Amino acid sequence: MKERFQRLFSGFRAGDIFRYLFKSLRIRIFSVIFLTGILSSVIILFATLSNYEERAVSVNTLEARTQMRILANHLIANNYLQDPSSQIISGELDMLSNLYDGRVLIIDDSLNVVRDTYGIAEGKTIISKEVVSCLKKGDAGAIASHDRQNGYIEMTTPIIETTSLEGGDTLRGQNSEKTEQVVRGVMLISISTEPITTTLEILRRKAMIIEIIILAVLFVFALAVADIMSRPFDRITTAIADVKAGYTNDPINENAYIETEHISNAFNQLLLREKALDDSRQAFVANVSHELKTPMTSIKVLADSLTAQPDASVELYMDFMSDITKEIDRENQIINDLLELVRMDKQVSALNISQVDINILTENIMKRLRPLARRSDVELTFESSRQITAEVDEVKMSMVITNLVENAIKYNVEHGWVRVTLDADHQYFTLVVEDSGVGIPEEAREHIYERFYRVDKSRSREIGGTGLGLAITRTAVLMHRGSIDLSGKEGEGTVFTVRIPLIHLTGKEVRT
Repeated sequence: MKERFQRLFSGFRAGDIFRYLFKSLRIRIFSVIFLTGILSSVIILFATLSNYEERAVSVNTLEARTQMRILANHLIANNYLQDPSSQIISGELDMLSNLYDGRVLIIDDSLNVVRDTYGIAEGKTIISKEVVSCLKKGDAGAIASHDRQNGYIEMTTPIIETTSLEGGDTLRGQNSEKTEQVVRGVMLISISTEPITTTLEILRRKAMIIEIIILAVLFVFALAVADIMSRPFDRITTAIADVKAGYTNDPINENAYIETEHISNAFNQLLLREKALDDSRQAFVANVSHELKTPMTSIKVLADSLTAQPDASVELYMDFMSDITKEIDRENQIINDLLELVRMDKQVSALNISQVDINILTENIMKRLRPLARRSDVELTFESSRQITAEVDEVKMSMVITNLVENAIKYNVEHGWVRVTLDADHQYFTLVVEDSGVGIPEEAREHIYERFYRVDKSRSREIGGTGLGLAITRTAVLMHRGSIDLSGKEGEGTVFTVRIPLIHLTGKEVRT
């Protein structure tokens, strides 16, 4: 553990260490467990001691109340309020005073102190609202209050004499007897709570020792649990660091928690994507090298042939130069497509969104491509269910429509047809390009959007295709937050369906 912390904090400045402690999952887990344990133990300690004190005061009060009522009856029986000379009663009062380490006062109904176990207030008058209330209300006015600050319990109990009255009402021929209770005085007692305080202090000291032990155990426990619970995240961090350093490309398999499983799965998906991108880059570089090299090789061969024939005719020169021009145009087309694809990939060229009439845009493209369709003897038709206006990049949308329609014309059969259909709902407009061409084999459909991929390489080169058209088309569609789908069967034609939102949404708005 010590070595781990030394490794973590080596080279850190004070601010970095503070930031690490504040953001570290291990420290947060430790803090939650440790602080929860401390808070719980403190609450339990406080509640236990408080409950003991309340319980002890309640028991002492109940016991003293019982003793006071017994003594009050003895006082009435022995007529002590009128003749306080009874040694037996005085002894009982002194015993009660010594038992509770307190003071007992006997007060008559004139508020005169008849007996004081301290011997300092006898014959004096006492005026106290507790005593007056007890004289007036009897048991209902008796009080018992705990003065925690001065350390005593003060209680009052009425001294009640019960008398009987004969005569009065007659019930079913028998004489009825009535009783009357008269408050003759008040017994006031002060009970010391020093024994309770002493016991409470002893319990508090022992509880503090237990708290310190619990604190130490809790500290070690919280530290161990925090370390154990954070180990899966450390293993993930180490595995990612190894992948970053290039030591391994193995996927992470950390299933200790659901959270670590989600992180592992997300990283593994990212790793797979990175591998696919890396493979794609390597294949792309190889394809680019090959595609750019082919026209250059052809140009060199043609140029060498002309050089080897100094007496060649003008017609032969013109024929060779025409072929060289075609190869240069092909090279230029490949370079332009590559540049456009790179710009889209890197998001260098942001979408220039504007309100575009999709019907007019499609009609203009169809007019431009009709000569190509006539040369290929392909019937080109356009249908639209409604007038459609959408927020799109006009240049990139023109590229999408042009590439799809041009491919449908080029890869068609003799006397074939191409049908372009537009439709829309309240969210999207749909462009469908359907042809009667040769179709695309099932095994080739997952590759058609790859760069430089050609279903029929010989025919693609013959008609001047670069193998980048569908890759550019798909990228442009995705930049508009749309989708492109392929259907149809080999030998029966191809159907491309493009769906584009009528209202352009940014990435932030889509996530919201």
